[in-house]
Amino acid sequence: MKTEIMITNDDGIHAVGIKELEEGLAGLGNLTVVAPDREQSASSHSLTLQRPLRITQRAPNRYEVDGTPTDCVFLGINHILRDRRPDLVVSGINRGGNLGDDITYSGTVAGAIEATLLGIPALAISLDIDREHHFATASRVAREVAEKVFEHGLPAATLLNVNVPDRPWEELAGFRITRQGKRTYSDVVRENADPRGRHYYWIGGEVIQGEDVEGTDATLVRAGFVSITPIHLDLTNYRAFAPLENWEWSC
Repeated sequence: MKTEIMITNDDGIHAVGIKELEEGLAGLGNLTVVAPDREQSASSHSLTLQRPLRITQRAPNRYEVDGTPTDCVFLGINHILRDRRPDLVVSGINRGGNLGDDITYSGTVAGAIEATLLGIPALAISLDIDREHHFATASRVAREVAEKVFEHGLPAATLLNVNVPDRPWEELAGFRITRQGKRTYSDVVRENADPRGRHYYWIGGEVIQGEDVEGTDATLVRAGFVSITPIHLDLTNYRAFAPLENWEWSC
């Protein structure tokens, strides 16, 4: 039986990154795209529960959903592909890095998280955009990582967060297994007023370049390496057990 691969993203089904990802994974298995009908960046792990969702088939094995990446993965696995469960879910290629604290906001990473929760191996892949937009490099990286996942498997409840420098393949410094670093943004809230005088606000700041920390995703991507960070779904901080157990409780 041929391998089944499901593709999703958070930039929308018409984004360049998802088309490049399809091309990069072509021939590796049966590809099915289930992606949002519009951009859902920074939607995090949001599941739509307060309204019905609609699925529109745009081509054979290509579906758009009027919801979040999490919605897409949930519907893709439990409805669209219910009779041929995917062997791998690949989320991306995101237009911009998902480094450090970005993963808590990222719809791209959330798509991979949802697949992992549903028991499907998954990876999220992002291109740390500079000026050239080398999606072809990220596409080639995605294929190599996917091949390694099929060859070796993944630890339980673990997904791979892959970030690719924006440079040609020949200029990559290599692949590195990394840990999550820090990514700090300026605290910018832009206030304006509409023609009726009502105030509205835009949230969003520039990345503040922090100091390099050895072995972290952001540091190694800046150095030209492909960063592969294993993300575990158990968020428990085990190091906090000891100090918290010293607290005195009323009963």
